[in-house]
Amino acid sequence: MVTKPAVGLIAVAGRRRATLEMAQRLEREGFTGLYCPSPGDGLALCEALALSTREIAFGTSIANIYTRHPYDYAQMAAVIHELSGGRFRFGIGVSHGPIYERLGLQVGRPLDDVRKFVGEVAAAAPQVGGLPPIVLATLRRRMVELSGEIAQGAVWANGARSHMAASLRHLPASARSDPAFFIGNMVPTCIDDDRAEAAAVMRRTLASYVRLPNYQNYWIEAGYEEEMVAIRAALARGETQRVPELMSDRWLRDVTLFGSVAEVREGAEAWLATGVRTLIVVASSTRGGQMVALEELIRAFR
Repeated sequence: MVTKPAVGLIAVAGRRRATLEMAQRLEREGFTGLYCPSPGDGLALCEALALSTREIAFGTSIANIYTRHPYDYAQMAAVIHELSGGRFRFGIGVSHGPIYERLGLQVGRPLDDVRKFVGEVAAAAPQVGGLPPIVLATLRRRMVELSGEIAQGAVWANGARSHMAASLRHLPASARSDPAFFIGNMVPTCIDDDRAEAAAVMRRTLASYVRLPNYQNYWIEAGYEEEMVAIRAALARGETQRVPELMSDRWLRDVTLFGSVAEVREGAEAWLATGVRTLIVVASSTRGGQMVALEELIRAFR
C-alpha cells in the first residue's frame, strides 16, 4: 500500500471556504498532513484548520519571521496549538530577498535572526500558554544544524532527492532517531500522462527559485553546478527567456515529481526512502488551478 503524502494548501481569495472543505476532504481521504505557506496568510488558514479538521496534522510551511513581532506570533501559535489539541507545527523561516524588497523589510543574518526569534517566542510561553513544536525552514548545513539545536524539526522546499541523505547527516543523531522530530520536504508535483506538459508546468513553478542565489548555491552543492552557472550567466545577460531550457531534465526529476500516476506514486515512495518523514506535495496541474490539482492528487493516491 502506497503511503499518502501530506499536502500543501493555500487559501486563495474568494475560495477560502472551499479550501477548508477541501482540507476536510483530504483528511477523510487519509492524507498525512496539511501545510500552509505564507501566501494567503498560512497562519490564519492554520487557525481555521484547527477548528474545521479533527485529526490531521497541519502547520505553516513557512511563516516569515520578519513580518510580525515574535510575541504576536507566539500568541497566535499558542491559540492554534491549544485549539487543535496539539496537531499544529509552527514552521518558520527567513523567506527570500525579493520579499524583503517588496515589503521594505530590513533583515540581518539569517542564522542569528532565527535563533533570536525562536528564543523570543519561547520566552513568551508564561504569558501565552503552551507553544507548538517549531520547525525551521532549511536548505544547507548551518541551518540544518541549527534546527537540530534549537527546534523540533526541519523542512526543505524544493530539496534535491539525491542530496537529501547528505543533508540529513547534518542533524544530530538524537534528532534523526527521534520520531517526534519533524523532517519534511515540500516537493512541486504535477500529474499528467503527458510528461512534457507536466515538466513544463514544473519549470514554470520553479522559475522564480532558480533566480535566487541561496537556491543556486544549494543546487550547486547538490551536484547541479553546470545548470546553475549557466542560469546565472543567462540572468546576468538579461536572457531570462533562456532560463527554462537551462533547467535540465536530470535536475527537474530530482527536485520535483511529475508524470503519470504511477511515476508520481513511485517518486513519493522514493522520497520517503531518503529519510524524509513527511513529504509535502505542492500540487499543480496542466488543466487548472489548485483545486483541479488537488482533485488529481486525490484520485492518484486512492
